[in-house]
Parts: sequence; structure tokens; C-alpha cells
Amino acid sequence: MDKPSAWCAPPGCPRPSVFLCLLILTTSFLMYPMLRTISLQLHSAITGSYVSGTHSIVFVNCPNEQIAKDIARAILDKKLAASVNILPRAASLYFWKGEIEEATEILLLIKTKTSKVLLLSSYIRLVHPFEIPEVFSLPMDHGDVRYLKWLEEGMEED
Repeated sequence: MDKPSAWCAPPGCPRPSVFLCLLILTTSFLMYPMLRTISLQLHSAITGSYVSGTHSIVFVNCPNEQIAKDIARAILDKKLAASVNILPRAASLYFWKGEIEEATEILLLIKTKTSKVLLLSSYIRLVHPFEIPEVFSLPMDHGDVRYLKWLEEGMEED
């Protein structure tokens, strides 16, 4: 078994400061999503295969069709997604401020890169009329490689 002294820097070598260790850990943590995205793209490009979880479907309920179309167009204009389906008339029952509410809502199915989900969610919260909009995502496990390539191309910046 190692002695505790074996865990420390050898005599005469400078010991890294706690601040430096925290800085390295924080930087690694913050860069993980970007490095993961780059490595997934590289893997897909080399192998021609799809890596599960690279894309996601985001679900958003809207109060009416016009708001749903406005949000969908804005998302596409900002290249936050490549495709949005608008599904009409979903009956919703939910608790709101201690009461059971019932409404008819329009459901958006938004196809995007998983790396864009946080930015997309933040944008939806800014433009959505609900106090607490329903926004959640599910990663895509499998899909047609040609369709997923098309999704990628639809979100490329001009």
C-alpha cells in the first residue's frame, strides 16, 4: 500500500497550489461539453456512423398555433434547430397554483444538436408567453444517418 508521503510532490519540486488544482478542475469541467461535441463529430466523420445522443428532440407546449409558428420560425432563423414539427391540439391537464387546470395546447417537436439544447431552452424562456414554459429534451438514440447529416447541415452558420 502507498504511503501518504508518496502522494505528495518529491522534495525539491514545487507543489501545485490549491488554486491551480481548482483552476484545472474547473476548466476541465467547463470544457467537457465542447470537447465531447468535437470528439463525437470527429468520430462520426471518420466512421460515417451516428453516435447516440449527438442530437435531441425538444418538446415545448404553446398556447395557440400562431405563437407556436412564431417561436418555430425564430428558432429556425437563429439556427438553434434544423426542423420543428407543430402538432395541433394536445389536451393538457396539470396542477397550477394548487388547482387542476385544463387547456388545449400546441406541441412543438424541435430537432436540434444536443450541444444546442441549453441555448435553445434559454431562448424559449425569453420569448415564450407562459410564466414557466414546458421545455424538456430527450436525446436521440438512433436515426437515419442521412437525416441526421441533413439536421447538421440545417444548423450550420452561414
